[in-house]
Order: sequence, then structure tokens, then C-alpha cells
Amino acid sequence: MMVPLLLVATATEQKNVTSQTEEPSSEQNQQVLATVLVVSLLLVIAILLAWYFLRLRNQRKAVVTTVDKKIPNGILEEQDPSKVVGGHAGVSHTPTTRRAEQQTVVLLPRSSSTSKTYPPIPVDSLEEEYRIRLADDGKLFREEFNSLPGSSPQGSYEEANKEDNKEKNRYPNILPYDHSRVVLSLLDGHTCSDYINASYIDGYQEKKKFIAAQGPKQDTVADFWRMVWEQKTATIVMLTNLKERKEEKCQQYWPDQGCWTYGNVRVAVEDFTVLVDYTIRKFCVQYAADGSKAPRLVTQLHFTSWPDFGVPFSPIGMLKFLKKVKAVNPSYAGPIVVHCSAGVGRTGTFIVIDAMIDMMHAEQKVDVFGFVSRIRDQRSQLVQTDMQYSFIYQALLEYYLYGDTELDVSSLEGHLQKLHNTSAPSDRIGLEEEFKKLTNMRIMKENMRTGNLPANMKKNRVLQIIPYDFNRVILSMKRGQEFTDYINASFIDGYRQKDYFIATQGPLASTVEDFWRMVWEWKCHSIVMLTELQEREQDKCFQYWPSEDAVTYGDYSVEMKGDTLCDTFSLRDLVLTYNPDKQTRLVRHFHFHGWPEIGIPADGKGMIEIIAAVQKQQQQSGNHPIVVHCSAGAGRTGTFIALSNILERVKAEGLLDVFQTVKSLRMQRPHMVQTVEQYDFCYRVVQDFVDIFSDYANFK
Repeated sequence: MMVPLLLVATATEQKNVTSQTEEPSSEQNQQVLATVLVVSLLLVIAILLAWYFLRLRNQRKAVVTTVDKKIPNGILEEQDPSKVVGGHAGVSHTPTTRRAEQQTVVLLPRSSSTSKTYPPIPVDSLEEEYRIRLADDGKLFREEFNSLPGSSPQGSYEEANKEDNKEKNRYPNILPYDHSRVVLSLLDGHTCSDYINASYIDGYQEKKKFIAAQGPKQDTVADFWRMVWEQKTATIVMLTNLKERKEEKCQQYWPDQGCWTYGNVRVAVEDFTVLVDYTIRKFCVQYAADGSKAPRLVTQLHFTSWPDFGVPFSPIGMLKFLKKVKAVNPSYAGPIVVHCSAGVGRTGTFIVIDAMIDMMHAEQKVDVFGFVSRIRDQRSQLVQTDMQYSFIYQALLEYYLYGDTELDVSSLEGHLQKLHNTSAPSDRIGLEEEFKKLTNMRIMKENMRTGNLPANMKKNRVLQIIPYDFNRVILSMKRGQEFTDYINASFIDGYRQKDYFIATQGPLASTVEDFWRMVWEWKCHSIVMLTELQEREQDKCFQYWPSEDAVTYGDYSVEMKGDTLCDTFSLRDLVLTYNPDKQTRLVRHFHFHGWPEIGIPADGKGMIEIIAAVQKQQQQSGNHPIVVHCSAGAGRTGTFIALSNILERVKAEGLLDVFQTVKSLRMQRPHMVQTVEQYDFCYRVVQDFVDIFSDYANFK
């Protein structure tokens, strides 16, 4: 802006000087006029450019603000300041020899006043206190979090900063205090061989219940296993994936199969189980330098559902994971080793949730602020972001409101008797009360923007049942045609696999091509249909397969290859062809009969049979998503998916949790398992399954 103004001033001065010396000719007047016009034009252009760049900068700020509204602080646990973009950051953890290149964790700025404290909260006030803090975009959560002490005033890092130990730290600014660090035995008299980046952390009432550690680096894996052996640890809790956003967060410190020796510790894989939120690995660990010492069983529980940004969408998976950790860890064992990448953010979050649940049981109150303050005296920066801090409260509220609803199959019959307590004034009052908790869940209408766009509204069969944006099935956009990426369908998690199901509505005449496009693009081999084409003289689903021969919908042809009627369902073998390149795929269509729109099937046996048939098909075709639909894609669809997940868990673990299974489904798509009859049917089918396979060993 300064340059054009200077030009104007200079031109004006020149003009004044000329007028004092001589009377200008008409030619000179024209030259002056031309100069003024050129300068004015330059001035206008400069102003427009300045306005444009100012607007662009404000727009960028606005984008960051929008993101920050979704992710309150936008700063993750492990970050590299050189990679901060739009309020977020990534980090490379490739081992490096030059200290200048070592990554640091970006620490959040502390508030100017950290003297404010927050008293413990009685559990019956927890819901109200959570809502107060959550208001105004979580403002009070940020204030409370920023009032926490960042580190211990008495803490020193002399051992961590010794030259021989610096390379053992993943981040130079996340170090263990001298007074609480885990001290290893010295190896061959080497003075620094007792160092590892790990700290003892107290539980609710148990000293040194945990060891908070960084994710092992390539050159510290042997130290990590030496710590596990020397501390008599039986359980390792891992809260990061090896790579996130294509960057290393932790070195893989276990063998995928067979055995491997790390330093003096031999680690052999005994067993592993992959579930939707976490993986369990069991290792036989032996001190190789002394064969007289008996081997030990060490269980690693690896939580895989913590997203790259922020915190888990729901605390349900974390609470299930925590319960498993408590069940697995033997009473005689040493500290539980907990690690993420830096060993402070997710690690601290997990430890605090564990301690506060223990406090909830013992004292009927929680003291998140007080407990985080205390354990930060043992390792700085534990619980690293206000998102993680508010997630702790969210998990505690979830636990308080709904408790532990998990059942062993051996106690199912007694639980059903309580739910169906006919001596009460109203039949099934227990069941209805349990179901009412589910129907009180808020439907997140603000997360249904795509399905509610005017161009997409006509593609929805029922206006109340629209997919959430965060897990909707996205189709490829047709060239030059806006909004062609939308279909009323949601990805739903299975028992072992994320996005294992696609819950969708029965196709309309106008959406049949989209339906087959979805089946093709997501490589689906199984379709489960739970409605008839017409029910109560109303169209519930367009017939999207040929009665015989073949039929074409846009770029896709469907050919009937076989139609078999089983006891309770029709089994159709269809060949789906993508016409532009003549590629084909076999799709098996399971059409369940006998499930009325209002009500439930007469018995559970047919449902058990169709679920088994679908699972067998999945094993043969590669476990791609299973398409499940009724008419609207919620009531019967949700019940089928719930039962699939529940029965698979019963077979694998001998455990079931109907309430949390349905609650999780309703968080992924509205109105899943729509009526109390459908909810009751979930329990009854499990009981039928147990009766059919009455030998407990069959599914334990």
C-alpha cells in the first residue's frame, strides 16, 4: 500500500513545481492527465490486491477456526513444529543420529494462572458438571486443563540428559524425572545401561501400579524387554499404532510369529486375537542369559482404535479394553507397562480413567484434576491435551450412567428372568427401562448434512433415517454430475473388523444403479435382505435382481445363476457385471422370510442359521463388507447386525453385552434396533443359541 501512495505524492509535487515555473501547454496538460490516470489505476490495482490478500488470510484463519471447533485444540500428542499446518501437526520418528533433527513434542501453552484448583465431583453430579464444562465449545474444560501444573517443581532430568542416554529418548522434551524413573540393572558395569525412558506412576490407591513408557525405539527394544522382565510385568498396554499418518510412532518390539531374542530376553508368540478395537497378543518370555529361570506369560493388549487426530469417537471401546486389561493382569504381577509414542498423552489418559473408576467405586466421587496434578509429579505432561482431558470425563460419565452391562452366558437365563419380571405391575418393565436408556440417546442431526441436501433428499426412503456424514458409504462421483457420491448407507463395525457391514435401505427404483455401484465399488460378495418387496400392501423395496436371466441398471448387469429355498431364507447366486470393462463378480443374496415389518420372527433358530450361512460365505469370499438392508435400513437391519456381533462374541469369549452392542450401533446409524420387541429378540436368540449348543465348551 505504501508504494502507490508515495507515487501519488511524488506526481503531485512534480505537478506543483511545474505550475510555478511555467504555464503548461495543452500537450503538457494531457501528459499530466495521463500520468495521474496511470497512477490512479496503479493505486486501484494495489488496493484490490491488498484487499484480496487480506481476505485470503482471513479465510485461512476461518478454516483453522472451523477445524478447531471440531477438535478443540487441534494439537496432538506427538508433533513436530516444522510440520504444523492449519493448527495441526504431524511428526516423523525415523531414528536419527543428529540431535538437531530429533523430533520434539509440541507442548501446549500454560495459562498465566495455574493456582486455581477444582474439587472432587460426587458421581451424582457428574452428568451436570460434564455438560457445564462442555458448553461454549468446551471452554471450561480448557480452563480446567490449563490450570493443571505442567511438571513437578522438584523434578530433575540429570540421568535422561546424560550424553550416553540422550539418543535413547524418542523426544528430547519428554523425559523421566530422576526421582520416579525406572532403574534397570547395570549391564557389565556400564554406568548408563540402567536408563530407560519410563516412569513409575501410582494408581488410585496402589503405589507404582503402572509404568508409563515411551514407545520403544529401534535401539531401546532390548532395554524395554529387560524392564518387563526385571519388573515382573505380566501386562503391556499399547495405545498407539506402529505408524500413524505414514510416520513411525513406535518400533515393533515383538515377533509376528515364532520367537526372537532381544538382548538377553527371549520372546516367543503363543497366541493372538484380533478384535475391532484392540488386539491381544500372548508371549512366552524367558531370560536367555539364565536358563534356570522359569519362563513367564506376558500379555500385550494393543488398542488400535485411537484415531490419528484427537480422541476416540466414543469411550465404549476404551472402557471394554480397560475391563479386559483388569481381567487379564494377575494380582501377583509387577507394574502394568503402559505406552503410546511419547508415553504421556494417551498413556496418561488411560491411567487416569482406570484410577477414577476405582475411586468412583470406593468413594462415590471422582477427582480428575487432583489425580492428574499428582501423577504429573511422577512424569510431566501426563494427559497432554484438553481433548484427552475432556475424554476422561466422557468415559467416566459413560461408565456411571450405564455401568457394566456385560454378561457371562452362564448368567443369561437369570438376567432374562429379571428383565421379564412378570410379578411387577407391568410386564417386562426391566427390559423396557433398559431399552429406554437407548432411545434417550441424542440423534446427531447436525452430522447428517449430506443426506439432507436437497439433491439427496429424494434418494432417502424414510426422512428420519439418514446416514451420519462421518461413516456414510461414499460412492465415486460420476463425471460432471454433482451429488452422485451419495447413497443412504452407513458403514457399521463388526466384532473383529471395522466397517464390516454396510447398513442400507431397500433400494428405490431411482437408486438401484447406485445400490449395485456400491456393491461393486466396495467389493461386496454378500447381501442380506430382511424385508419382502411389499408388506401391508405398501412397497418396501424395489426388486433389484432379475426373476430370471439378466437385467441391466446403468453400467451394471445382474444375472441370476441359481435360486434355492432353504428353511427360512432364499439363497440366490447372482453374477454382477461391470459393463464398461466386462469384469464380473459372484454375489450371494440371502433373503430372510418371516420377519414382519411390525413384530419379530416366530423363533430365533432361522436367524442363527442365516447368520451362520453368511459368515461361511464371508470366509470363502474374503471378508469384504456385508450389505444388510430391510426397508429403511434401521430396525431389522440393526437387529441382524447386533445379533451377528453378539453371537460371534458368545462363540469366541462366552460373553455378551446386548445393551452396549445396540448402543454402539445407534451411534453409527440412527434408530438401529428400533423397538423393544427387536431388543428383546436379541436376548432371546442368544438364549436359543445357548440352548442349541448347550455344551459350554462349544463356544467358550
